[in-house]
Amino acid sequence: MSVRVRMAPSPTGLLHIGGVRTFLFNWLFARGRGGECLLRIENTDTSREVEASVAQIERSLRWLGIEWDGETTFQLERMERAKEEAHRLVSEGTAYEDEGAIRIRMPDEGETAWDDAIKGRIEVPNAELEDVVLVRSDGRPTYNFASPLEDWIDGITHVIRGDDHVSNTPKQLVVLRALGAEAPVYAHVPSVFGADGRKLSKRHGAVSVDEFREAGYVPEALMNFLALLGWAPDGETTVMSRDELVARFSLERVGSSPSTFDYAKLDWMNGMYLRAFPPEEYASRLVAYLRERGSAWSTERIEAAAPIVQEKIGRLDEFVGFAGFLFHDVEPDPALLDARILDAAGAALATVEPWTVSEIEVALKRLCEELGEKPRTVYLPIRVAVTGSRVSPGLYESLELLGHEPSLERLRAAAAVA
Repeated sequence: MSVRVRMAPSPTGLLHIGGVRTFLFNWLFARGRGGECLLRIENTDTSREVEASVAQIERSLRWLGIEWDGETTFQLERMERAKEEAHRLVSEGTAYEDEGAIRIRMPDEGETAWDDAIKGRIEVPNAELEDVVLVRSDGRPTYNFASPLEDWIDGITHVIRGDDHVSNTPKQLVVLRALGAEAPVYAHVPSVFGADGRKLSKRHGAVSVDEFREAGYVPEALMNFLALLGWAPDGETTVMSRDELVARFSLERVGSSPSTFDYAKLDWMNGMYLRAFPPEEYASRLVAYLRERGSAWSTERIEAAAPIVQEKIGRLDEFVGFAGFLFHDVEPDPALLDARILDAAGAALATVEPWTVSEIEVALKRLCEELGEKPRTVYLPIRVAVTGSRVSPGLYESLELLGHEPSLERLRAAAAVA
């Protein structure tokens, strides 16, 4: 039987990154086996369905590189089928009506068990299972009926979901048994925690794909990072391409313990990807990122600045703070300025021709010798005067990109307030 999985989020706001990790596991598992991956919106509660949330879910998955097969489906589209099946179970005696609702009869003795593909054998005493409502009195199916019913109808072979669903699985197995359906393989993936050992939430930082995109992470890095939250191919490899992740992913290598979302590691990995992009690709990503955020900065200037920041920043959003001096005036901290050095620098650079990195370097190194100072002493006030910050791209490159006259103007203005 070919592999078929489903991603089944609820339309309840922004897609949480922990859920995205689980979706990714589904997608990797299916694609690595030539199978299918469906997207089903679990809107058993109509009041929770929000059109904007569904659009955000689809947008987030597409940006990350997770595609699905066929059209997005909605559980409520099969409401009539659910009611028909529930009434069939009543007629067969495995379910009964209760104040307008329909409940399934849970077994009183023995246990319901399954071999979880990640957690191993799980056994639940049937005495702990209550008679679950299948269809509410208003005709709407409940999650624990609609979900397994759709898994059966859609031919789902593997249900890969968060371990917070473990308690639902024995109930759904009983439902499937009553329907006369073969149960899929269940695989409950570990939770994602913050560094404090609590479930990942807003208090830890960004938690939705939109927020990570806004922060300047690239999808390739985020996908790579998420794949390693609970899964490891060999305990050593970290940076892997999309194709390599598909080829190597397996449920056997998914651990059962909670994984920790390490933002510092994500920053490191994102920086690795940014530095590995060909220069043209990097510049294109940078321009696209800034345009998405409404920037009207010159494309030519952004592309010119890209090579001097590519090795310096770990996220695209850092470009604004790192190279913004090329696009707007700066306000240097007077405490970091030195009028003597700035006046001398202005004089030394005034005659530099042509205005290139190599000629600027020669002039500034000669200035250090004339002042009898080390470069770090001379360069700091110049850097602050020109860029407004102690941290910036290379000083020579920064001066060249800013231009001859603008650089001299900033040196003069800074010397006046030093």
